[in-house]
Amino acid sequence: MSVVIRLARAGTKKRPVYHVVVADSRFPRDGRFIERLGYFNPLLPKDNEARLKLDMEKVKAWVAKGAQPSDRVARFLDAAGVQKREARNNPQKAVPRKERKAQAEAAAKG
Repeated sequence: MSVVIRLARAGTKKRPVYHVVVADSRFPRDGRFIERLGYFNPLLPKDNEARLKLDMEKVKAWVAKGAQPSDRVARFLDAAGVQKREARNNPQKAVPRKERKAQAEAAAKG
C-alpha cells in the first residue's frame, strides 16, 4: 500500500479550502483518507499565518513511515524545513523560439 500526503479539496464553489491528508494513493482525491494533518486556504494572503496549518509531529511521523508528499505538500514541507525538496527540471519552453535560439548561440560563442 503506497501512502501519500496530499491535498483534498473542501469548501464551496469558487471558494476552495484544502485539507492536508494522508491517504492510500488508490483512494479518490476527495474520498477516503487515513488521517487529517492540517489545512491550506489559498484565498488568504501569503503572509497570513492562517493560510497553512500543519501538525508537524504527525507529518514527521508519516514521512518516517514512508509516506510520499505530493508536489504541493513537498513545497510546504520544504518551506517549513521538514523535508528538502529536490530541484525540478525547468526547461525554457515559455521563452519564444527566436529568443531561445539567440541565447543558445550566445552561450555557444561565449
